[in-house]
Amino acid sequence: MAGFAGAPLSPTPLPQGERGLRKSLPQETTMTETTRPTIAVIGGTGALGSGLAGRWARAGYPVVVGSRSPEKAQAAAAEFGAKGASQAEAAAAADIVVLTVPYATHAGVIDEIRAHCAGKIVIDATVPLVPPKVGTVQLPAEGCAAVQARAAFGEGVTVTSAFHNVSAHKLQGSAPIECDVLVFGDDKEAREVVLRLAEAAGLRGIHGGPLANSAAAEALTSVLITINRLYKADGAGIRIVGKTADGSAL
Repeated sequence: MAGFAGAPLSPTPLPQGERGLRKSLPQETTMTETTRPTIAVIGGTGALGSGLAGRWARAGYPVVVGSRSPEKAQAAAAEFGAKGASQAEAAAAADIVVLTVPYATHAGVIDEIRAHCAGKIVIDATVPLVPPKVGTVQLPAEGCAAVQARAAFGEGVTVTSAFHNVSAHKLQGSAPIECDVLVFGDDKEAREVVLRLAEAAGLRGIHGGPLANSAAAEALTSVLITINRLYKADGAGIRIVGKTADGSAL
């Protein structure tokens, strides 16, 4: 299990399991085998995307912010020393692709970047919020946005999902956040990679099981929006409590 949310945001060598993720990159982003994978944050000019991108950049990960407007991406990325590009260019330059786009543009963005995601891990943080009733759960017929993404990307792309229930505005800071991140995916090794990224962002990642289980976290986002509104909470999140078989706390 990934470390607790208080883990420091400092660079460390790339774990052995991640070294196979290295793909061909432009000359300016080529790294040695022992460094961290490059992360493309698609939708990285938004609150969630920029928050995650900034934390990973400060933790020593090479980050490329992808946006429909490369100019906006470059401006946003400059704030934390990253690179900015179009969505397709960002996906092409990365080892791991993170989708932080509104549900209304989800399918279109996947169409745009699909060809650049073959052989890579995609982390989908999309929540199927349908305005104006964003506080009401409205999951798609397929079960959840992550399952839709898996079908849209097709074979050769390892789709995971995470970061649905963390407050975007809290990610804008650098302090650890008292919120767990449920990580879903059909490939356990890919989920482990996402757990490490959650830890690098100052959060604690928890295995949530197969990709279809993403429906639970996606639906929970609408519940948390309602809690924030009714209780005037400052970014309500979730924590998993309990004990493991050896008696240690989760």
